Amino acid sequence: MRALAGKKLARLVGRLVLDKKGGEVVLIDLRRLSSIADFFVVATADADVHAHAIASHIQDKLKEKGIKMGHEEKSGRWTLLDYSDVVVHIFLKEARRFYALEKFWGDAPQETLLERIRKNRMAG
Repeated sequence: MRALAGKKLARLVGRLVLDKKGGEVVLIDLRRLSSIADFFVVATADADVHAHAIASHIQDKLKEKGIKMGHEEKSGRWTLLDYSDVVVHIFLKEARRFYALEKFWGDAPQETLLERIRKNRMAG
């Protein structure tokens, strides 16, 4: 059984992306719209090497918590990590603009993680 699932796992993954200087981290809540996953975590990497580093960091940290990845796909412009409830999409900038997942899932609630962190720092 998983220690984390759903929104908690999505937020953890988002923070792990930020640990490796990934950008534009958005959590898309699909729970009421699709059975594909509960959440997408969408992020941007500067280069394919950067995307690989982000993906490896996520895999390593979640494995330490006993969370196993179901599937991984990599191309030169897009890395996908499938954790069943949470699917992580790490794009290079041009691929992110092209696929536009935030726009495609525009009816889903979305949370930009970086803005949350900035607001928390300002409040604290």
